[in-house]
Amino acid sequence: MENSLLSIITFLPLVVAAVLALLQRGSGEAADRNAKWLALVTTVVTFLISLIVLVNFDASNTGFQFVEDRAWIMGLHYKMGVDGISVLFVMLTTFLMPLTIAACWGVTKRVKEYMIAFLVLEGLMIGVFTALDLVLFYMFFEAGLIPMFLIIGIWGGQNRIYAAFKFFLYTFLGSVLMLVAMIAMYIDAGTTDMVTLLQHEFATDSFSILGIQVVGGMQTLLFLAFFASFAVKMPMWPVHTWLPDAHVQAPTAGSVVLAAVLLKMGGYGFLRFSLPMFPVGSDVMSNFVLWISAIAIVYTSLVALVQDDMKKLIAYSSVAHMGYVTMGIFAVNQQGVDGAIFQMLSHGFISGALFLCVGVIYDRMHTREIDAYGGLVARMPAYALIFMFFTMANVGLPGTSGFIGEFLTLMGIFQTNTWVAAVATSGVIFSAAYALWLYRRVVFGDLIKESLKTITDMSGREKAIFAPLVVMTLLLGIYPSLVTDIIGPSVTALVENYHASLPVTELAQAAH
Repeated sequence: MENSLLSIITFLPLVVAAVLALLQRGSGEAADRNAKWLALVTTVVTFLISLIVLVNFDASNTGFQFVEDRAWIMGLHYKMGVDGISVLFVMLTTFLMPLTIAACWGVTKRVKEYMIAFLVLEGLMIGVFTALDLVLFYMFFEAGLIPMFLIIGIWGGQNRIYAAFKFFLYTFLGSVLMLVAMIAMYIDAGTTDMVTLLQHEFATDSFSILGIQVVGGMQTLLFLAFFASFAVKMPMWPVHTWLPDAHVQAPTAGSVVLAAVLLKMGGYGFLRFSLPMFPVGSDVMSNFVLWISAIAIVYTSLVALVQDDMKKLIAYSSVAHMGYVTMGIFAVNQQGVDGAIFQMLSHGFISGALFLCVGVIYDRMHTREIDAYGGLVARMPAYALIFMFFTMANVGLPGTSGFIGEFLTLMGIFQTNTWVAAVATSGVIFSAAYALWLYRRVVFGDLIKESLKTITDMSGREKAIFAPLVVMTLLLGIYPSLVTDIIGPSVTALVENYHASLPVTELAQAAH
């Protein structure tokens, strides 16, 4: 059974979704309640099984573990496995999904289909982090667009159709180039096995296209093709414009999954493909990535300052925080990559909680306009406390996980490019400005709006949803080695192999 654990946690939600679609008949409150409970139990069981993977995971082993390799159709392989980098993304996904389903409890529109969409989405997201075959990875990566497209398009806000198609087209078109690159990799290496491809050296001889000198040769072209997909997925500036629209129109649970897990696939892709498979191409493009990451941090932070919609403000905040992630990754040193992974995990808890905070008051007032609120502390003290905690964590208050990720990332980038580090550090100040500005206008002040004078505080169910997120944010802030001990050896191997793959002259210049 140990050799099938990854398949079980990947396909259990998909199987239950199929059962729910095919076997449950009828409608009404009883049917809706059954669908919710079935989805909740499934996600909890999936999380418990994933804990078995984590408990039995050997962090000192930098290779892939729990590997499943089975022959598939047309010579392709069904191959799955996790290493120190991917195992925690699997855990992040399975940890958040029960909380997401619990947050859907108030949904009344097409409940069965809503639960099916989230179960399918969970299985596909786990598949992205466990796939060890190019074809399998691409299938999971692209198929995940479908349930999120439906979640936004069916259960979203007033402009949901526009936002859903914008989300789908941006992310799908970005991935077309990645598919072309995967075909080129197969032709060059003769395999789609990602483990084998990690050992394959793609050509680095420079050549000209239309009079343009391509430094790094094939590796640079492959890097750019994958970059087009992962940059949109994260998203990076300037291809980030789909994210605020998607967040504003998505239902609360959709925003939680989108921010907490789906955005992390871009960062994971850089770590799984770009750095280890195209090191020379990554090195050629690293300064470009570092600078657009720094620009993203400053630009989107300033844009967040002028938003009047809470969800849009948090969405721009997510783009800024993902800028730290890409900076840390392309610093390509231990602190930078450690910080990038830590930041992605931390952002999963914090951003998910912030979107849930918006959902709590949206469910009561049916508006996300900041000006519609004020003085909530007088009526919702528990909400004010939890919202303050995650606002501080988003700012990077020491003692929370947000501080560890940003601090490690900035340490890593400072060793690589001090100018980029200086620009990026200003983002810490900007993040405090927009986050505290939002909190002050929503929570503090006099309770003068008549519509707010009867608003009720958080229910027991809502507090129970936030409790695990509070625990994880505090735990990782106080005891970060829970993460760094697991990812450390794999990151060390990644960084060493990356630098060992660069031309000797470049290594000599770096040492000088």
